[in-house]
Amino acid sequence: MTTPSLPDLEDDLHQQLSAEVESEMLSGALPGVPGRDDLHRRAERLVGREPQVLTQAQQAALVRAVVDRVVGLGPLEVLLADPTVNEIMVNDPWNVYIERNGRLERGEITFRDEAHLRHVIDRIVAPIGRRIDESSPLVDARLPDGSRVNVIIPPLALRGPALTIRKFSRQPFTLDRLVELGTLSEAMAAFLASAVRQRASIIVSGGTGSGKTSTLNALGLCIPEGERLISIEDAAELRLQHPHIVSLESRPPNLEGQGEVTIRTLVRNALRMRPDRIIVGEVRGGEAFDMLQAMNTGHRGSLTTLHANSPADALIRLESMVLMAGFELPVSAIRRMIGGAIEVIVQQDRLPDGRRVVTAITEMVRGDGGEMRLRPRFTFEAAAGSHRTLADDG
Repeated sequence: MTTPSLPDLEDDLHQQLSAEVESEMLSGALPGVPGRDDLHRRAERLVGREPQVLTQAQQAALVRAVVDRVVGLGPLEVLLADPTVNEIMVNDPWNVYIERNGRLERGEITFRDEAHLRHVIDRIVAPIGRRIDESSPLVDARLPDGSRVNVIIPPLALRGPALTIRKFSRQPFTLDRLVELGTLSEAMAAFLASAVRQRASIIVSGGTGSGKTSTLNALGLCIPEGERLISIEDAAELRLQHPHIVSLESRPPNLEGQGEVTIRTLVRNALRMRPDRIIVGEVRGGEAFDMLQAMNTGHRGSLTTLHANSPADALIRLESMVLMAGFELPVSAIRRMIGGAIEVIVQQDRLPDGRRVVTAITEMVRGDGGEMRLRPRFTFEAAAGSHRTLADDG
């Protein structure tokens, strides 16, 4: 008789445990799906019945794998529980990478095959009422803890299903925490906290994965409690912990292409909700026009992020996005609108060594001729690896 392999034994134990739980639920012996501790005890009992000789380490690994398959996300559970892992990137069933402390490294987990990976993907998207198949091969989702998920499968992904999870930090990012992490200096933190309290409208600019959302969250936590906030995001990530906040989230179209609610629609609707400040997780298109309009019409102190490589590039990006709104405005009018709305640009970058650092804080000031110009207040000296406060040139 052939001795079953550990993967085959895991499959068999998973089927036994699932059948046992389903039978008890149908008979009324169980009022609902048992908790992880109960499932762990049941799996241990089933493993103990196996005639195959297993080491204690193999038994423990089998129990954990079986329980993770019943109530969790299989091999991903160990990475989701690791607080040092920031992102999980599954390129295919056998190649999993993680980001830890700003650096990419090969993960120690694998999936058995593509079917195993697809099973985990289905467990992610099913609770939120989404499906992923050839007709809908691209899905953005969110785990119960708030972690952001992107899934893409064939025919768009040529080498098989790819899964990316940006984990949700259990500890909210504050300016003090960013100082501890070396993202910014104490002087920068004091300047930004004061700017927020004085209702300066601020843009956080940077590349993908540079930490813009974390810095936006830290700025939002500086807003006084007596104000009403409306936050708008594609996928809810901010943890503002404000007593008077309404959080809105955009919605993609359904399988028939209907029902989409865009960021721009939500920004327009937010103006009817009596906000003191509007916080947009990220502007990418025509909503930039509505955001600037809001900042120019009594909603000073609003906050947002965008993708750009420098403060100057951020202004160019804003101009381009306003043009995307479909209004035929002269560039001079757009620049006046930006100059009247934006007061501070925070530039954030991810360094080659993986650190996420605020590399510049720049103010928008009006020159003698009335033109708007950028005045650097803080910068990051890469050679010295430290932040520097620049002299105020008036």
